This record gives sequence, C-alpha cells and structure tokens, in this order.
Amino acid sequence: MRIDAHQHVWDLSRRRQPWLDAPELAEIRRDFGLADLAPLAKAAGIARTVLVQVLPHLAETREFLALAAAEPLVAGVVGWADLTDPGIADTLAELRQGPGGDLLVGVRHLVQGEADPAWLSRPRVRSGLRAVGEAGLCYDLLILPHQLRAAIDTVRALPDQPFVLDHLAKPPIARGELAPWAGPLRELAREPNVSCKLSGLVTEADRDHWTVADLRPYAEVALDAFGPERVMFGSDWPVCLLAASYDQVVGVAEVLAGGLDPHERAHVFGGTAARVYQLAESSEEGPA
Repeated sequence: MRIDAHQHVWDLSRRRQPWLDAPELAEIRRDFGLADLAPLAKAAGIARTVLVQVLPHLAETREFLALAAAEPLVAGVVGWADLTDPGIADTLAELRQGPGGDLLVGVRHLVQGEADPAWLSRPRVRSGLRAVGEAGLCYDLLILPHQLRAAIDTVRALPDQPFVLDHLAKPPIARGELAPWAGPLRELAREPNVSCKLSGLVTEADRDHWTVADLRPYAEVALDAFGPERVMFGSDWPVCLLAASYDQVVGVAEVLAGGLDPHERAHVFGGTAARVYQLAESSEEGPA
C-alpha cells in the first residue's frame, strides 16, 4: 500500500488562511479538497494519505478528523493542539472522543514561525510534548535549519516520544548548500525515535528551474542518515503546486529512491508511515 504521508486541504469560505496573502503564493490561493486530490493520488498509485494541519486551530483539527472519517483516502490526521496549555492532555482526549478521533495519529505546531530558535526547549513545550507521547501520538517537527539544535536536544530529552521531521527541516536547496544543514540533520538522525519525510523539496529549490540533480544531494543525505526504514514519502500537496504537479512530485521521489532495493523502497513509499503513525489499513478500495 503506497502512502502519501503529508498533504493538506483548505476551504477559504470556511476559514481564512492569512499565510496565503503572500504574493508568491497566489497560485494556491484557492480551495483545495480531498475530491481534488483523489484522482491525482489514484493516477500516481497512492492508496492512502496523512492529512496534516495547516493552521493552529483546534476547530480545523476537529474538521479534519471528521473529514477523514468520511473519506477512505485518509489513513490518519496530524492535527494541532497547544503544547503550552496545561490542559493539553484533556484536549487530546476530547479530540480522540469526537468524530474521527480514532484517526488522530499525530500533533504538529508551526515551530518554523517561532522567533525563539529554542522554542522546543521551553519547559511548558516539553511538558506538552510528554502529553502527546502519553496519548500514544507522534509529534511532527516543522522546523528550519537553525532550529535543528533545539530539536536534537528535545528528541534526546524525550527518548520514548516518536518524532517525524517534516520536509527535512527545509534545507537551502535553492542556494545549493549542504552546510550548515547536513551536519545537524545527521546528528538528529542518530536518535532512534526520529523519522523524516522526503517531502517539500521542490518548493525549497528554485521553483521555476529546479532539476532532480538539485534535489538529489539532500535526499541522499537523508536516506543515508536515517536509512529507508525511517524515511517516508510526502507530497506536500497542494503547496507543492508552486513548483511541480502531484505526479511530478511522486515521480521525482521515485527517482531519488531509485537506488534502493524493492524492500527499501516499500519502506519509503508506505511502510515507514504505516509503522510510525500506526495507520490502520482501510477495508475499502483506494481513491476513486
């Protein structure tokens, strides 16, 4: 079963997306739903997806869970909860008890937007992360390279908490630089409770002129550091449309993983996501 471990949806009539106001995002400043993704996923041989939070709103998470409950394409939801809230354990329990609550597989915060590079190291944040782990959920790390140090320290401080690094921490692909990103990424990968997503690369490259050769060094570092059994493919649709179509993103990932044997590729394109997020197999057919 091939899994896309990272995709989004949004409905501008339901909830404003202030981040889309940036001029360079005009191309995706419209509604995107699972009905748009389903035929693209089917054509690319993707059977299930993980729907990931967009905004730091509990209402969005509730809506995503209800949406996932009604759509067999979605195998799990990475939602949002306030890590600094002393009542986060109760919040997670409430989400679990609502419609689609059994599909909550992880939590994410937009750490990349926090001014403090050590935000993950704050005591209240660490307390919230412990609550996430106690609820049996993963935590998705959405960070930038300069925040890798705090991520490393946090992962080490919480060895029983499973973490998933989104978008390889957004390396400086457009500049063609591996340093200072690669060293800390390899250090993070030495911690066994962290996996990573082979996702978001095309939008970190030159969006108009990227090539597979531009992306390959970063994918090679990740695959070597984490090993295929801790790497999962994610499209980052529809954000990826700023640089590539859905089928292009899937195709590029297949090329980047082309040196792996079939067993290793099976990890990257489904096995890792299913294991780390504890995804249940659907009893229904894939997307129509």
